[in-house]
Amino acid sequence: MKRLSVCLLLAALSQSVWALEPADQQRLNGIQQSWAHIQYEVAEKQRVAAFEQLSSEATAFTTQRPAVAEAWIWKGIVTSSWAGAQGGLGALGKAKDAKADLEKALTLDPKALQGSAYTSLAALYDRVPGWPIGFGDSDKAEQLLKQALQLNPEGIDSLYFWGDHLYRQKRYAEARVALLKAQQAAPRPGRETADAGRRKEIAALLVDVNKKLD
Repeated sequence: MKRLSVCLLLAALSQSVWALEPADQQRLNGIQQSWAHIQYEVAEKQRVAAFEQLSSEATAFTTQRPAVAEAWIWKGIVTSSWAGAQGGLGALGKAKDAKADLEKALTLDPKALQGSAYTSLAALYDRVPGWPIGFGDSDKAEQLLKQALQLNPEGIDSLYFWGDHLYRQKRYAEARVALLKAQQAAPRPGRETADAGRRKEIAALLVDVNKKLD
């Protein structure tokens, strides 16, 4: 199995959590901040263990608050990031678990976190190998990303993953437009580390896109 892209992390995909109860919001914010620290500040060789520990926290959140879609979204994001850090065939099982978590979130509230479940699920479909090894499907990824953009057309993550998808499909001019728009996305309060890391990923991908267009 191809190594899952570390940028699955997807997903730092959270937006406003105003609908959550205060205790749930605080818990979610903690998971988001821990994820960003691991994804962008922890040494690569230490990420597997760190994501494993964070996965326990995310699992406890869904166990105790099973009707909260935001909890399932972030369980999926953490699990997919854990898979990306691990790599290899062993990561496929975690990718499937993340897929199930995100699908669960969609059954509860597809609009939660401005459609972040759609974006995170699309990233999995774009990166996991296709049949017969895995469930990867670029057409499904595109469908999900379009749904995400309907809910969050100006979001840094929805635009980044849309640009990444277009790049993978060799639609370089369209990818450049999406990524330039992603660079203009408004900062997310409390998500400074995630935003900084994502902007570096956008800049790096733009370099690759521009090389294809030259």
